Amino acid sequence: MKKVCILGGGSWGSAMAIHLGKLQVDTHLWIREKEIYEEILRTGENKTFLPEVLYPSCVSFFLDLKEAIQEAEAVFIAVPSRFCRKMYTEIAPILNPEQSIVSLTKGIEEGTLKRMSEVMTEVFPPSFHSRIAVLSGPSFAREVAESHPTAVVISSRNLELAKKMQALISSMYFRAYSSDDIIGVELAGACKNVIAIATGISDSFGFGSNSMAGLVTRGLTEMTRLGVSLGARQETYAGLAGIGDLVLTCTGKLSRNRYVGIELGKGKSLDEIIAGMKMIAEGITTTQSVRQLAQRERVDMPICEQVFSVLYQGKSPKVAFRDLMSRQLKDEYKTS
Repeated sequence: MKKVCILGGGSWGSAMAIHLGKLQVDTHLWIREKEIYEEILRTGENKTFLPEVLYPSCVSFFLDLKEAIQEAEAVFIAVPSRFCRKMYTEIAPILNPEQSIVSLTKGIEEGTLKRMSEVMTEVFPPSFHSRIAVLSGPSFAREVAESHPTAVVISSRNLELAKKMQALISSMYFRAYSSDDIIGVELAGACKNVIAIATGISDSFGFGSNSMAGLVTRGLTEMTRLGVSLGARQETYAGLAGIGDLVLTCTGKLSRNRYVGIELGKGKSLDEIIAGMKMIAEGITTTQSVRQLAQRERVDMPICEQVFSVLYQGKSPKVAFRDLMSRQLKDEYKTS
């Protein structure tokens, strides 16, 4: 594969552009914000979303969507979930039948409760449905851009496509695994952000490793239960998209969702937290979608329910933890 396009000039889109550029792949990075585009041309770095990391010479920058996409063999889409349908609708008329599409977004569409690949199949013509893949796993953008050893999973219903993308993006410091469980990979990538908000609250209270381990383990149980009810394979949650990404997002200092939880635990309102962030924390809106999915599927997700109550019903984080710990005692494996 000689040429790819990445849509989205945020931290993750920039990190993937830098990674692929280091692999000598001709990479077009489309940036919506003119000021960021001009900043990158002037300084060689994205000072807004990924400062102090230079783009390789193989990366070129575009404001024009059509110009960026044309001639690319694969189009990677790295925009927040709330903007994805609009993005897909914009590019649908200018895609060519030979291009593959890879989602880098970890979220669920508000209202419809659809995964990003499901939204794609609604927007893109049927000829593209076998050309859709998603990438997930434990991968902070900055660490990818700085070439820290990273392992991810790329999934598609078309396993041949997943393997093709796997070969494209893998290197000595970036190892990709292939999967055909696109449902599990996408749902795990979205749900882990909700659990990370809970662990951030725990950290803000000064709770220790016991608390963290309990939240991660029981959070994984909730995620798995919901995923399996929606058609995912249980083993996916024991892999990179599941426990791997969950541990990273719940414990890593670069986690935006964990940061949201920390600030909630300090007593800040959600509006205050959002106003102070440059980047979107997907877990904020995903919490609502996960709760709605859980209610629809009749899946018990007590941690996610408490996070929802804190975010949207004004519940005190301390009361939320008290209510989690005082729930009726149950068997570990039969129920929640």
